[in-house]
Amino acid sequence: MYDLTGFQRDLLYVIAGFDDPHGLAIKDELEDYYESEIHHGRLYPNLDTLVEKGIVEKGEKDRRTNVYTLTRRGHREIEVRREWEQQYLETAEAASA
Repeated sequence: MYDLTGFQRDLLYVIAGFDDPHGLAIKDELEDYYESEIHHGRLYPNLDTLVEKGIVEKGEKDRRTNVYTLTRRGHREIEVRREWEQQYLETAEAASA
């Protein structure tokens, strides 16, 4: 996950939090979080990058709507990232105690 942008990591977390979200649901969730508009020209190329990297799988809900799910690799990437973050959070908590 070290080679992903922050936006791409946020996409992963949003996809992990929903059951087969479609692009507009992902977009809406990120707009709420960022408190600004996410343009299609930013969203879909980044989703495609995650698909190309094998972290996200793109499926078809119907002819007009794609859905996105994490692959096994995507789940592992999130777990490894959380473990990496946790070691620093534990250090910071110990230092402030």
